[in-house]
Amino acid sequence: MSADERRESPFAASMLEHADAPPRNTSGNPTMGEIISRRFSRREILQGALAVSAISTTIGVKALAAAEATKAETSQSAFHFTEVEAGVDAHHHVAEGYDADVLLRWGDALFPDSPSFDPARQTPEAQARQFGYNNDFVGYLPMPGATDPSSHGVLFVNHEYTNPHLMFPGIVEIKDGKLSMHAATPERFRIEAMAHGATIAEIRKIDGKWALIKDSPLNRRVTAATEIHLSGPVSGTDRVKTNADPSGRKVLGTLNNCSGAMTPWGTFVSGEENIHGYFSGALPEGHRETANYQRLSIPLAPYAWGRFEDRFDLSKEPNEANRFGWVVEVDPFDPQSVPKKRTALGRFKHEGADNVVAKDGRVAVYLGDDERFDYVYKFVTAGRFDPTNRAANMDLLDTGTLHVAKFSADGTVLWLPLVFGQEPLTETNGFSNQADVLIETRRAADLVGATKMDRPEDITPHAATGRVYIMLTNNTKRQPDEVDAANPRAENAFGHIIEIIEDGGDHAATRGRWEILLKCGDPSVAAVGATFSTETSKNGWFGMPDNAVIDSAGRLWVATDGNDAKATGRADGLWAVDTDGPSRATSKLFFRVPHGAEMCGPCFTPDDTTAFVAVQHPADDGPDWPEFGRYSYYEDLSTRWPDFQPDMPARPSVVAITRKGGGKIGT
Repeated sequence: MSADERRESPFAASMLEHADAPPRNTSGNPTMGEIISRRFSRREILQGALAVSAISTTIGVKALAAAEATKAETSQSAFHFTEVEAGVDAHHHVAEGYDADVLLRWGDALFPDSPSFDPARQTPEAQARQFGYNNDFVGYLPMPGATDPSSHGVLFVNHEYTNPHLMFPGIVEIKDGKLSMHAATPERFRIEAMAHGATIAEIRKIDGKWALIKDSPLNRRVTAATEIHLSGPVSGTDRVKTNADPSGRKVLGTLNNCSGAMTPWGTFVSGEENIHGYFSGALPEGHRETANYQRLSIPLAPYAWGRFEDRFDLSKEPNEANRFGWVVEVDPFDPQSVPKKRTALGRFKHEGADNVVAKDGRVAVYLGDDERFDYVYKFVTAGRFDPTNRAANMDLLDTGTLHVAKFSADGTVLWLPLVFGQEPLTETNGFSNQADVLIETRRAADLVGATKMDRPEDITPHAATGRVYIMLTNNTKRQPDEVDAANPRAENAFGHIIEIIEDGGDHAATRGRWEILLKCGDPSVAAVGATFSTETSKNGWFGMPDNAVIDSAGRLWVATDGNDAKATGRADGLWAVDTDGPSRATSKLFFRVPHGAEMCGPCFTPDDTTAFVAVQHPADDGPDWPEFGRYSYYEDLSTRWPDFQPDMPARPSVVAITRKGGGKIGT
């Protein structure tokens, strides 16, 4: 989801997802690599994994040429299915014995009056009534009163960003062997704005297959033009007031929504991530937001929306950017409700907001800031969840304490509060109130001494065990002098997964312990230093962990972003990862996306009989895949998944995975 470590593209200037902003964390806080270098993982000592050398050029490792890792004679894995073979091609692949059915595609009609999808004649009005682009997070909530909660529910899907070169005909030009894309037009801007946001859709199993209920009153699109309210400590304060909204309480739209979660009270939350790419123009000289925006790489404007709408031009609306970078909450069961940006959870490049009820009834929300050398956060509500009174829970996320993680070499983690008035978050350092702390969350975290991380993305809590799994996608900017035997590597190309064990199994705790669950990459290449178990096959290892989910059986599933023909010799996919017992750190490939796509949004029905996954930006890129060998764009796509029709482009889609004949997935 972050742009920082993605595959290259000739259209990078026009696509936010590939906008490679430089790291903005200039604080002297220790990095996670420095912390790990001072602590030998007990499990790695037992596994004999201390002789790890630094990597320098492993980004080009070809996984298909690697030897299969030695398998244990007896597996005690929690997962039982025949693995998909790792590789790269134009199709999706699922484990033997399962069906993977496309449920919703970009452009699909959501309402009885929605126009049919016509990619050659798109309009903003049509897109606002159709399924949006680049689906990322997928969440499922059962319909109230449903006879079978796992066969009838509401799906929430956010739409992160747009790839114009894959969406529109006639905008790519090849001249003298070079590729360029025509500048956006007002009409194209409006179509892309309507393709952002989120979709809420009622779905139901009919004759064993999931289907959209097109005439449902719950179906809804949230776009860049939808009214959304700012709530919590920042609402109504001066730094979010604009010419268009002098109240500082109403924002149009939500942008670059990445991962998210369901709440215990039956709403969806979604994180705004790379919001820096939508703004252009320059702040007035000496403006108070200059340093604040620099810390978030604002402006970095591949979309250049400021040419079409004044609020995205900093010279005209200098405060507008402070109104983005929040967690948005949507009530799917009230189509008239106004979504809310919950400012108490802080402002940064949010990946997700997975949450869990703590032992005393408060709710803990885990948050990753998806940038190299940025931080892991946890918000704990002041109020307690009331399972008997939904209305009483609807504003729980407006009050509480935001914390940031500090990892220590002795294996402890401290959750440091970010509270105005507590040193160093005082007027001496430029904070006047809690709103300032939240608008400048990154700077506040710098000052309290948080640990710099390697792009924290999804952070997934286990409700029963008090464990938390942090997906750290990669960080190739880490320097070689930070490497040692137990460090997840300089030029960390493949990422790693950290496990936190909260004190007493209590997610509201302010301290805990941490271990490295996995260092990712090809375990057959010694220099990579991957730590998958010996039960992991040549198909089972992965790099670039991104999204994650824990199913109702307590098992961890990991989706990846960045595996491709060049980096790993395999496409992104969904892997099942053991976290306990002798098979700990064993991984198995369950589902694989087509070329150029990213695997997003794994989500299970309550009984684990369906897994919903999101396939984002299929056909993006192409030169590094020998089967295609050239750049991919609307007229010449590396795959036309999922329709494979000559008049249809590649279409980001949500896929429903079920077991043939019924039954739980992965058992």
